[in-house]
Amino acid sequence: MKHLPLLAMIALLSSVASAQPATRPPNIIFILVDDMGQTDLACYGSTFYETPHIDRLAREGVRFTNAYSACTVCSPTRASILTGKYPARLHITDWIPGHDKPKALLLPPKDWLQHLPLEEYSLPKALKAAGYATAHIGKWHLGDPAYFPEKHGFDVNLGGYNKGQPPTYFSPYKIPTLKDGPPGEFLTDREAAEACNFITANKDRPFFINLWHYAVHTPLAAKPAVLDKYRNKPNPSEQKGKPVYAGLIESVDDALGQITAKLKELNLEQNTILIFTSDNGGLIGSTGKNLGLRAGKGSAYEGGVRIPLIIKAPGLTKPGTLCDEPTISPDLYSTILELAGAKDDPAHAPSVDGLSWLPLLKDSSAHLNREAIYWHYPHYHPGGATPYSAIRARDFKLIEFYEDNHVELYNLKTDPEEKNNLADSKPEEAKRLTEMLHTWREKVGAQPPIKNPAAKP
Repeated sequence: MKHLPLLAMIALLSSVASAQPATRPPNIIFILVDDMGQTDLACYGSTFYETPHIDRLAREGVRFTNAYSACTVCSPTRASILTGKYPARLHITDWIPGHDKPKALLLPPKDWLQHLPLEEYSLPKALKAAGYATAHIGKWHLGDPAYFPEKHGFDVNLGGYNKGQPPTYFSPYKIPTLKDGPPGEFLTDREAAEACNFITANKDRPFFINLWHYAVHTPLAAKPAVLDKYRNKPNPSEQKGKPVYAGLIESVDDALGQITAKLKELNLEQNTILIFTSDNGGLIGSTGKNLGLRAGKGSAYEGGVRIPLIIKAPGLTKPGTLCDEPTISPDLYSTILELAGAKDDPAHAPSVDGLSWLPLLKDSSAHLNREAIYWHYPHYHPGGATPYSAIRARDFKLIEFYEDNHVELYNLKTDPEEKNNLADSKPEEAKRLTEMLHTWREKVGAQPPIKNPAAKP
C-alpha cells in the first residue's frame, strides 16, 4: 500500500472504513419479576429454591445487595421504571385500582392516578427514537386499554393489560392481549418463548425487551414435574410448605435459561445487556418469608421494599462483583438510556429523579451523587401496613407513619432486621431525616392521605 499514490491510498482507506459496520448499540433485556423477595434466590442465600441460571447471571455480572423498589406494591414501581420519576411525583402511589378501607382513620388522596399518562415520556419512546425495536411481554397493570403498552410506544405488546395477576398460569390464559397456547402450556414458558421469537426477528438491529413476568404473583402454580421435585425435596423449616412457590420461582429461572441460550445461538451474548430485578418485596404467607428482613409486600420495612438486582453488561461489568450502594427503581430509566446511548426528552429530563448506575457498573465501590432515597405510600395495604413515608440516608432509615405521625429510626448496617428503633436514643438524627423527608415530599408534590370523617372510633 505504501507504493500507491497518495490520493489512491486515501480512497482505498476510505472505502475500507465505509465497509465496516457502525458500532451497534447494545441490546437490552429487562426482566422484572412480580413480588419476588430478595432472599428468593440461591445467589441471595436461599437453600431451598433452585435458580442456577439466575445464579450464573450473578457470577457473570454485578449483584446489588441494597437494591430497593420505588414502592411496596407493583403499579407505582412499574411507572417509576418507565419514567425515572418517584411514584410520589407521578401521583401513582398504589396498585391499580387499589382497595377501599372506608372505616380507616385516613383516606387515600382523592386524585391519585390510576393509569400512566400518555403524556409521560418513557423508556420505549426514548429507545424507539434511538433506533431500537421494542417489545413489552407479560404483566403491565398501568391502566385500561387506552394506556396499554402499545399506546406508550412499544412496537409489540404480548400479555400486557389492566389486570395485576394472571387468571391462570396454564393455557388457556384468558388474557386478552395474548393468544392461548396449547392446552397446559405454562405462562412463564410462553413469555420466554415470545422473548426468544422477538430476539430472532430483530437480531440484526438493536432491541429492547421489557419482560415483566406475571410470576411469582398469586395465584400460585407450578408445572407438575417441578412441583413433585420440591414436594420430595428436604427443605429448611423456615421454607416448609412452599413447593408450589418454589416451582414458580424455578419457572422464572428456566425462562432466563431459554433467553440466554437463544442469545448464544445467535451470537448476541456479548452485545446484550441483561437486567434482572423485582417490583417489590416478597409477599408473606403462602409464598416466601423474606428471611433476615422484616415484614413483606405492602410494608414500610425492608421486607416490603428490598429486592434482588443483577446486571450483566459485557465489556462493562466485572464478573462476580458485589455492589452495596443503595439503588432504587427510578434509577433504571437513566441507567438504561445511558447504556443504550439514547437521549431523554429535554422537557422531561428536569423532573427525572433516578440516577444512572454506570459509575457503579464500572466500579462497584463507587457512590452515587445523592444524599438519600425516598418512599411515599399514603394508603393502607391488605397485609396490615398503614400509610407512611420513608427515607434512607446511607446507613439510617427513618419511617414516618401518617396515622399518628410517629417516626421510627433504624441503622440498617448494624440492624438489617429493624429490631431496634433508635428514634428516642438518636433524636438529632431522627429530626434531621424527618426534615429531609418533609422537604422531599414538598419538592415532588407528594399527596398526603386525607382524614376520614367516617373513621371508626
